[in-house]
Amino acid sequence: MEWIADPGVGAWLRETLDDGLGSMHAVVPRGFPAYARVFHPATVRESPTAADSEVRVTWAQTAAAFGTTMHAEAQWHRIVRTPVDADWRIRIAPDGREFTAPLEGALDSDLVSILAGHLAAHTATPDDGVVALWDGFGALVGFFGDGPSRAFLTFSDDPNHQAMLDRSIHDPFNNVFRKPTWQDGILSREISEGPRLQLPGRDYVLFSGGARDFIDPAWVLGVPWRDRVGEEHGFPPSAQSPNILWPKDRTWVMVSEIDYDSTIVAGSPDLVRAICTDERLEAKALREGADLTWDADEVNR
Repeated sequence: MEWIADPGVGAWLRETLDDGLGSMHAVVPRGFPAYARVFHPATVRESPTAADSEVRVTWAQTAAAFGTTMHAEAQWHRIVRTPVDADWRIRIAPDGREFTAPLEGALDSDLVSILAGHLAAHTATPDDGVVALWDGFGALVGFFGDGPSRAFLTFSDDPNHQAMLDRSIHDPFNNVFRKPTWQDGILSREISEGPRLQLPGRDYVLFSGGARDFIDPAWVLGVPWRDRVGEEHGFPPSAQSPNILWPKDRTWVMVSEIDYDSTIVAGSPDLVRAICTDERLEAKALREGADLTWDADEVNR
């Protein structure tokens, strides 16, 4: 995969998007014969005080626990019966289990691999396409500033060493005389300062890449935006999943909008059918013009 310095390769997308937020087509292209919504999994544990780790749970399983109805245009906060002004991210079901909301703007890496298998099978150019990443993800791109894009806190059993660590973290953020300097991100300075694909409300960094590049579950190890800095601080290998992905022949487009807790695929009826019948994914066919905005779930009011 290589950085694409010319954002013109994605200019065609602007012509397919609606102005405003009335439907999913503010971020998902119009003009495709079929659409699928892949629901990002939530997590659950037996109780708020349980020591056991969280496990994945589907939206349908969650709806069953809360006595709500799962459907293609469902909204998470209504599935978990969130009162006005209450926190929808963590909800306790009537049976006492604690449910945590799905990730927004990212699909788990193993599910990306499963989805990529279907995408690769429904294009004549499975090895040739474009990957778009939203440039607003923390630490992805570098910038001029007074401090680093993120701080890694380190702890020590030695109180003197810990005091030194505390000072080293504190000083860069509190020195009022510090001049803005270039702060490295995950991506190089050349890419960080390079041109972006500008779509309504979002700017994206582009890379060459086809669906087949994501079929291997270890795809995070080979992408240029792998978070190697985080790994140096003890975190496991990770990489942001594509926010937009399309093949050279444009037979489909995959969109993981940063404010969506689901990934939308626009493509052929056969592709949508394959995605929605794969038991490893939780997915439903969407109508064109579907409304996925915050207050759009009319079923679970």
